[in-house]
Amino acid sequence: MKAIWLGHSGFRLEIADQVLLIDPWLTGNPMFDPARREEAIAGATHLLMTHAHGDHATDGPAIAKDLGIPVVGIYDLMTHWANAYGVEVVGFNKGGTVRLGEVAVTLVNATHSSSFAGPDGPVYGGHESGFMIEGEGRTVYVSGDTDVMADMELFEALHHPEIGILCAGGFFTMDMRRAAYAAKRYFNFRTVIPCHYRTFPVLEQNADLLRAELPGVEVIEPEVLEPILL
Repeated sequence: MKAIWLGHSGFRLEIADQVLLIDPWLTGNPMFDPARREEAIAGATHLLMTHAHGDHATDGPAIAKDLGIPVVGIYDLMTHWANAYGVEVVGFNKGGTVRLGEVAVTLVNATHSSSFAGPDGPVYGGHESGFMIEGEGRTVYVSGDTDVMADMELFEALHHPEIGILCAGGFFTMDMRRAAYAAKRYFNFRTVIPCHYRTFPVLEQNADLLRAELPGVEVIEPEVLEPILL
């Protein structure tokens, strides 16, 4: 299994027979070199979208069209994209599981907001969410944008994720302290990869506190387009 950070909250997850692009915000992402776009998206089988905010979803329809692959996410946003952009979608809802080849993807709750820009202000974009991604005998929890939630206790009981890709930048989501609390209080991770940080000055710039708070857990600070073998 291989996770490749695309900056901010974007990841390329190579798992079993799938190559999943998760929230691949490339256009305007200050951490991503646009000259490496083709490298980042090559061979992808599906896009997974956690919610509609521009720093997650801006590139979704264009990448789906360029590669001719489906987008997987919350029913409301997927229905809108199918109608507005003509892309192939898999729209489902929280608690639902879809099979993507040898990989099972379950949509789980998050607590945040979800909208996209409209002519008169923000437009509802379906509920924010996270993913449990199961393949190769292991489970990866992708938190999406969220704060700590008591729901996380159920996620551990139902899915037992070994790997957590957790938003941890603060201001818009939980910060390093809160992400560490979530990991200790609710999960038994072997590996944690922080994201949604370092992109802008208002966000946390390193994961030192997260690492200090999680002894015995491998905390990996990702670098853009550098593969992490899991």
